[in-house]
Amino acid sequence: MRTPRGTALLDELRDHDPARELATATRLRRDHPASLVSAALGQARLRQRAVAKFGAEDAYRMFFTPDGVEQATRTSVAAHRAERFARLGEVRSVADLCCGIGGDAIALARRGISVLAVDRDPLTALVARANAEALGLQDRIEVRCADVTEIDTSAYDAVFVDPARRGGRGRIFDPEAYSPPLSWATEAALRAPRAALKIAPGIPHEAIGPDAEAEWISDGGDVKEAVLWFGRGIEPGTFRATLLPSGAALTATAPLPAPPVGPVGRYLYEPDGAVIRAHLVAAVVARCGGRLIDETIAYVTSDEPHPSPYATGYEITDQLPFHMKRLKALLRERRIGVLTVKKRGSAVEPEELRRKMKLQGPHSATVFLTRVAGAPTMLIGQPLKRP
Repeated sequence: MRTPRGTALLDELRDHDPARELATATRLRRDHPASLVSAALGQARLRQRAVAKFGAEDAYRMFFTPDGVEQATRTSVAAHRAERFARLGEVRSVADLCCGIGGDAIALARRGISVLAVDRDPLTALVARANAEALGLQDRIEVRCADVTEIDTSAYDAVFVDPARRGGRGRIFDPEAYSPPLSWATEAALRAPRAALKIAPGIPHEAIGPDAEAEWISDGGDVKEAVLWFGRGIEPGTFRATLLPSGAALTATAPLPAPPVGPVGRYLYEPDGAVIRAHLVAAVVARCGGRLIDETIAYVTSDEPHPSPYATGYEITDQLPFHMKRLKALLRERRIGVLTVKKRGSAVEPEELRRKMKLQGPHSATVFLTRVAGAPTMLIGQPLKRP
C-alpha cells in the first residue's frame, strides 16, 4: 500500500461506494493484481470508518487494522491528553506503552513532545510507524515492537499506558485481566515522574488507588474513556469530568454529600455522562440549587433556569404517571410529529414507544421515562438553549 502504485490506488478509492465494491473490484482487477486490489479495498473501508475519529485530512493519509480503528483514541481526546501532559511542565518526552496504531503518539508529537511508541504486535507496530511517516512525524516518534513490561522508561519525562481491554470474547471488565494488568500499569505509572493510565469508563471507583487523579472524558456528550493521572502536578484523590469539545471540567477532591431529593420543578437537567461516571452529579445539583427527582436517578430538577455546560437542560411542561394511552393522546393533541425519548429507570425501549405513538404533526417534544420518588413517571418538555 505504501508503494507508488498502492498509493495511487488508495487515492482512487477515497470516495468509493462500499455498496458497489464488487463492481469496483472487478474494474480495478483489469489493471492491478487481485491481491493489491483486495488490500486496497480493505484499507479504503477502514479509512472511511476512521474519518469519525481522525478527521478526513488525517484518516485518508493513515493506515489501519480493523482492531486499530476500533480501539484507537479519537483525535479530540488524544489532543486533550497531550495538552494536559504539556501543561504539567517539563514534559519533553513520553513513553507511550501499548501505542496501538499511534493515535496518542501522533497527538503528543504534534504538541512538540518526543515519543517512544511501543507495541508488542509486529503488524500494529508497523502500522504505527507508517502513520508517523505518513503524517511527517517520524522525527518525533520512535516506534518499537516489544513487550511493554520489558521497556526501561527511566529516561522519559512521562509515561502513558493504554492496556488492551479486549480479548477473544470481547471487552474485558476485570482490570487485572487487562494486558498488561492494571496493577502492573499502575506500578509503571508510579515509577515515572508523571503518568497517565487509560482505563475503561465503567471501572469501579473502589478500584482507583489513592495516588491517582481520575478523569472521565466525554466528547459530544458520549463518554469515551477514563484516565488515571499520577505524579507531579496531579492532585491525588481528585475526580474530574472533562467535556469535549468545550474543555469544561468539573472536579471534586472528596466524596460529595448525597444531594437532596424533591418534587419535579419547572426545569430538568440531564448531567453529561462523564459527570455521572465521575460521581459528580451532586456538584451539578449544588450549582443549580436544585435536587434529584429520585435518589437512584441522575436527573436534576430546579424551579429556576440554571444553564450549565455540565448538563443539558429542559423546560418541563407535563408530569404524568406512566401510561402509554395517556401519552399517545397528549402527543396527538399537541400535534407532536418528532419525539425524542430519554429514559433512566425504565425498561421501555425508545424505538418501541415511538412506534406505538404513531406520531403526526409539525411540532417536537422530549419525553423522559423515569421514576419520581420511586413511581414510574413520564416528563414532557423542550430543550433549553445551551450557554
